[in-house]
Amino acid sequence: MSTKRKLFEDVSQPETTRPAAQPGGIDKGQSSARGAIRAWLMMLFGLVFLMILVGGLTRLTDSGLSITEWRPITGALPPLSAAEWESEFAKYRAIDEFQIQNRWMELEDFKVIYWWEWGHRQLGRVIGLVWALGFGWFALRRQIPAGWSPKLLLLGALGGAQGAIGWWMVASGVTQGEGMTDVASYRLATHLGLAFVILGVLTWYILQLGRLARDLLQARRARESKPWSLSTGLMHFTLLQILIGALVAGIDAGRSYTDWPLMGGKILPDSAFVLEPVWRNFFESPGLVQFIHRLTGYLLAAFAIIVWLRGRKSSHAATRFAFNAVIAAVALQIVIGIGTVLYGAPVHIALVHQGMAVVLWVLILRARFLSGYPIASSLRGAT
Repeated sequence: MSTKRKLFEDVSQPETTRPAAQPGGIDKGQSSARGAIRAWLMMLFGLVFLMILVGGLTRLTDSGLSITEWRPITGALPPLSAAEWESEFAKYRAIDEFQIQNRWMELEDFKVIYWWEWGHRQLGRVIGLVWALGFGWFALRRQIPAGWSPKLLLLGALGGAQGAIGWWMVASGVTQGEGMTDVASYRLATHLGLAFVILGVLTWYILQLGRLARDLLQARRARESKPWSLSTGLMHFTLLQILIGALVAGIDAGRSYTDWPLMGGKILPDSAFVLEPVWRNFFESPGLVQFIHRLTGYLLAAFAIIVWLRGRKSSHAATRFAFNAVIAAVALQIVIGIGTVLYGAPVHIALVHQGMAVVLWVLILRARFLSGYPIASSLRGAT
């Protein structure tokens, strides 16, 4: 039976009061793991960046075919005796590159290019080991944030695929009696393209882990659709130009015409369509491949200006700065590209050109990320 209550009776029930909501629940227990995983991914980023530079030097020094076999495990050990060195040199002397291009080489000359390729492959093994140890450590300690295991496994799968594609590329040049003195340019483009994809995925993950999950969820609601879509287009356009640049490197097209803005005194060089069938010229004609690389560069620069003009109107200071950095990198890359042509693609300038492509790639991804997940700032100064 219910009892009568006094008019001013305290009817509160402290024992049944719900606890106050605690902010940050979505990130609870994950902050330290996110930071540690981010540091691990930054280490992988640095290694992949170094790998791209070492790969560029391997190509520029014509060292890529010095190791004629793919031995993922036993190949980690270099030749340790005079007999082993002679065996490796004998394998190299049997392929077309030596027979046609490098018959002048003695064992000591061979060792120079061998060490470049061995170092390139060894660095790939180190990257794989760093990924495996890092993923295993975080997985065993159950420190991987929710939803991130598939992402981190994707990195491992891409790395494994890159190793297989690397051998697929080298195998195209390890020939006897076919007249091949280099790897197939389209396979080189595939190899370099995947390296940039891996670097791009690492960059995106690092940017995501640099902010708390709840902050990203909130920032996503403020996405600036126009800069986001334009920077997405610029990202794809830049990757296309990188692939074309790999075709240029694959056939040494950068050294075929060393004048600018014309090529051999003409807009389209006479040697553009000298191969049969016609489609081969788009991959194997130095004149046409370099012309396409130049033309695509002009179009890319024009589109980058359009993207920059829209990005600089962002309401967020960090986003505006990111797009300013992109257009500055584009301008610098154009200058380096022209210098590479005028000086006949010497090793040091060509390597700077490739390294700057990495910087530009990362800056474009950063501008895209800040368009999609802007950092809130004062509207003061927005244009």
